[in-house]
Amino acid sequence: MEEKIVVQQRPQKSPGFAGVLGMFPFGVGALYNGQHVKALLHLIIFAGLVHMQGRGGGQPFIGLLLAGFIVYQFFDNIQSARAINAGAAGQTPATGIDQGLPEIASSGSIFWGIALIVLGVLLILANFEVILYESLINFWPVAVIIIGLKLVIESAARSKNGK
Repeated sequence: MEEKIVVQQRPQKSPGFAGVLGMFPFGVGALYNGQHVKALLHLIIFAGLVHMQGRGGGQPFIGLLLAGFIVYQFFDNIQSARAINAGAAGQTPATGIDQGLPEIASSGSIFWGIALIVLGVLLILANFEVILYESLINFWPVAVIIIGLKLVIESAARSKNGK
């Protein structure tokens, strides 16, 4: 009888290394993962946040957005590297990864999409000085209250449905 020797292949991408590269805010982690379009998008977002911060208005909100974006890149690059490795191992399909954009998963809630659209509109209005950054920052607790209400309502709905 012949013995079959199973040689495990080394993962294509290191999630830890991709995460560390994600701390560099120029899309370096996405480039490492082979996601060129995402890397360009990260570069544009980073440049926009730095430009907005350089204008002087909107502090500390813009600084917090910049820090949050860097943290987002860290976790996003780790998840992308894991998805690439899983796709290479045949565990899950890797659709969307080769094009540089993640696969869109339906969550059943449009809350975060609407919240980001509203935030973007408010920031654009502040850039064109239709509203002032100072008045915009005064209302940040309202966003926290709305997000908290959303989480409470979703939790109550899940417990009512027995999930």
